[in-house]
Amino acid sequence: MEISIYKSSYTPIDSIENFWDVYYSMQMHYLASDLLDYGLSPKQISKAVLKAIKAAKSSGLEIRRHFMPVFSQRNHDVINDCKLTKMGYGLVLLNADVALSLVGQLQVSIMKSFLK
Repeated sequence: MEISIYKSSYTPIDSIENFWDVYYSMQMHYLASDLLDYGLSPKQISKAVLKAIKAAKSSGLEIRRHFMPVFSQRNHDVINDCKLTKMGYGLVLLNADVALSLVGQLQVSIMKSFLK
């Protein structure tokens, strides 16, 4: 799989910001599209990513440290995707469709550890 980071425009003033984006990107080892392998549809993944970003933002997390829009290649198609940190991936999973057993199991395991 090949990944391209996309940004609509660059200016010289953004050089430090670009450095931070590259640095944060190096901490992101997950892709939202990986959830396709677990049975989520692209639409379900997009909804989960948006909810996860809202949750992160309302909790005071810096969004760009955990979520980065990218294009990736999957089955010879270029798709909109999102690179994620472990925290970002977990938030996406928590906000995914609960009909998927992986999501339900994660939510139950988190509640079990919370209640201990």
